[in-house]
Amino acid sequence: MAIIHINEMTSVNGKVPFAAWLVVGLLCIVGALNYLDRIMITTMRESVLQSIPMTDAQFGLLTSVFLWVYGLLSPFAGYLADRFSRSRVIIFSLFVWSAVTWLTAHATTYEELLATRALMGISEACYIPAALALISDYHKGNTRSLAIGIHMAGVMVGQSLGFLGGWIAEKHHWSDAFSVFGGIGLVYSLILFFLLRDVKTVNKPIEEQKNPLNLSFSSAIKNLFSKKSFVVLLIFYSLLGIIGWLVLGWLPTYYKEHFNISQTMAGIYATGYMHPMGLIGVLFGGYIADRWARTNNLSRILVPIIGLLIAAPAIFIASNTDVLYISMGGFMLYTLTRVFSDTNLMPILCMISDKRYIATGYGILNMFACIVGGIGIYASGLLRDAHIDMSILFRIAAFALVIAAALLYLVKRDVENSFNN
Repeated sequence: MAIIHINEMTSVNGKVPFAAWLVVGLLCIVGALNYLDRIMITTMRESVLQSIPMTDAQFGLLTSVFLWVYGLLSPFAGYLADRFSRSRVIIFSLFVWSAVTWLTAHATTYEELLATRALMGISEACYIPAALALISDYHKGNTRSLAIGIHMAGVMVGQSLGFLGGWIAEKHHWSDAFSVFGGIGLVYSLILFFLLRDVKTVNKPIEEQKNPLNLSFSSAIKNLFSKKSFVVLLIFYSLLGIIGWLVLGWLPTYYKEHFNISQTMAGIYATGYMHPMGLIGVLFGGYIADRWARTNNLSRILVPIIGLLIAAPAIFIASNTDVLYISMGGFMLYTLTRVFSDTNLMPILCMISDKRYIATGYGILNMFACIVGGIGIYASGLLRDAHIDMSILFRIAAFALVIAAALLYLVKRDVENSFNN
């Protein structure tokens, strides 16, 4: 197997070396496994309950515990990727969560199952910050947004393949799915051990080279929060997390109640296009941001702003019509353009933060998005209990998207000022 080594100069004659794209391809598979392993338990509820009796609240806690642990540990997990080798953090994370996935197949009690979900949250938290930071290391020019978009597409493929867990559980046994995909991850982690490497730091100014001995978690936190634009970006991404979880969690209910259709059809309308449109969106948003970056250094901020300003009226129209297909079209357009922010978030972070702390910074953004997203779902449930119409909540979400665009505009002004100084 060839071992990937590439120095800081990631383009030759204006072209990105094959190795840089190979890294993206390798991590696409890891990203797909990352989301597949975490989500497939939600598709096999009946099969799991037949083997391990539990209440619906206990079953829901299996996902909640994962999300809480995953979110809270994300900043420290990002710090590990800044402090140590990014590639080794990725490989170790994949190996451990795959082992935990395999171990889940051998759980016989609820307590054991809950423990494996918490362990999975710990191990998976280390992946995303390290992966996006490594991709950013390899793609420093006009390919960064697209490269991250391709990786995000891999993540979405993993989300959409979650149904395999339910299918395997129905045809065989629920534990078989965890044994199969846990085993695949263990084997793939060994393959990556020989293939995946960090970017070399040769020919790099000494002050820009990563010196692990000078990095500490407290200094990373202090440095990141000393920048106004990072705080604004944190508020922006948290707000986006609330909106995303609100739409994802309540859209099936909205379709069912507002258009008086069956639960099955509401689920198909609400989720059938989400992953395909999101996949197209991260690729398109990355591509146009990179193309525009050739003539405008602020393109990776401007593209998400434009996307949000399209998504806002789209979701407003979708929640103010009695025509089902107009509503579907609006939510499809929302899904397509909202994810422009996801594919450009790490490139924006690279523009405003110390390069030594970008993985830590992304971990912090991820943590707040998880926490406030969960709060948003709960708060919307309280509003539902108060008999607030779902269409009103979606109109609020549309207004919140405009606020998010305004926050990103503040980041743009800050970056613009830094270019001029």
